Amino acid sequence: MNRKNVIILGVSFVLLITLIWYFSSSTVETSDTILVEVQKGTFVIDVTTTGELEARSSEDIKGPNPNSLRNARIHRYMIEDIVPDGTVVDSGEWVATLDRSDLQNKITDQELEVEKLETQFVQTQLDTTLSLRGTRDELINLKFSLEEKQIVVDQSIYEPPATQRQVKIDYEKTQRALNQNIENYEIKKQKANADMREVATNLQKARRELNEYTELKKEFVVIAPKSGMVNYKRDWNGKKQGVGAQVSLWENVVAKLPNLSAMNSRTYVNEIDISRVHDGQKAVIEVDAFPDKSFSGVVKEVANMGEQMRNSNAKVFEVIINVDGYDSILRPSMTTKNRIITEVIDSVLYIPIECVSIIDSINFVYTESGRKQVIPGKTNETSIIIYEGLDEGDEVYLIPPEGADDWSLKRLDKETIDKYKELLESKSEMEKPKQEEPKPDRRKKRGQGGKRKK
Repeated sequence: MNRKNVIILGVSFVLLITLIWYFSSSTVETSDTILVEVQKGTFVIDVTTTGELEARSSEDIKGPNPNSLRNARIHRYMIEDIVPDGTVVDSGEWVATLDRSDLQNKITDQELEVEKLETQFVQTQLDTTLSLRGTRDELINLKFSLEEKQIVVDQSIYEPPATQRQVKIDYEKTQRALNQNIENYEIKKQKANADMREVATNLQKARRELNEYTELKKEFVVIAPKSGMVNYKRDWNGKKQGVGAQVSLWENVVAKLPNLSAMNSRTYVNEIDISRVHDGQKAVIEVDAFPDKSFSGVVKEVANMGEQMRNSNAKVFEVIINVDGYDSILRPSMTTKNRIITEVIDSVLYIPIECVSIIDSINFVYTESGRKQVIPGKTNETSIIIYEGLDEGDEVYLIPPEGADDWSLKRLDKETIDKYKELLESKSEMEKPKQEEPKPDRRKKRGQGGKRKK
């Protein structure tokens, strides 16, 4: 390697060292100069969650008549085709077509049953006709035979008494046979009528069921009961029920028509923050699809029981927030960011949370004059209240400057600390819910005092 190359490498190395030192020293200097002012004003404490928009109320687009489905013994059906989720439809427009294969099989079987009963009806009708015709012929023959017997009786007046008696007995036998056949004919006619009624009833019932199935088949084409935006129904797992989804008889809803004039934001608050959330609190709702817009709202419902978050061990509580007003841009299933205002404190000092450090249970901040002990208060996501130790307009370091660990700590006097401890304790006592005093048992008092005077 020649001398020229050695000189070039040496100069390059010196320049590299100089640049590293310059930028590292600049970084330290910059970090040392990150100062923030102590602010005074209204301090807002909130709980921020993500949620989803939903209609406050909606109308169900129902499937076929449940009673007809139950009669047809169809307990589940499948959505064969449906309009895309979010489609705007008018009243009476097509929404969905349901799978009719099971119903069509029942219609085919019922048609065969009706045809079978019609044949049975005709056969029974012919059988009863032939049977009654034979009985009527026997009655006519018996009447003729009775007339003949009467003629013989009339002619036997000149015969001996024994012969007259014999002829009269033959006449009475024929008379009794005729009467019995008349009674049998009436019984047979009643039986024939009963058989015809039974067959006719079965045929009528089969025809009625066939008509019900035929009318039910029409209901497998679902139409919109009124104008609106079609929203797919969600199952227990939160999955939308589109094409191929199964609908049960007990939840006979194909889709929904939400009322877009009144919206809610459904969100979930973790178990750590839920104690600070209750009905009536104000909220600010932002929609991810429109980041430049925000809406006011009010907490309407807070669940009493928690539930486990899907794919997580965290426990959360469902919270419903009513969105104030109406805006046409709001649509169901839009993702929202919800800021639930849990507390608003007026005229307090506050600084960023990162400014406060703690050693041995002593809270302090870094200032240009050294480390100062402070008495902190409540916090929100970015800031913390300072009750004592700083004044409005003071500047504190956001990041501890270099060598700050060796700075001296200016402590607050014991009287000030005790005063604010008492103040904080009194506030926490006031925030506790008051327990109702038990009502005195009047019956017990009466028992101790003896009988009441009349």
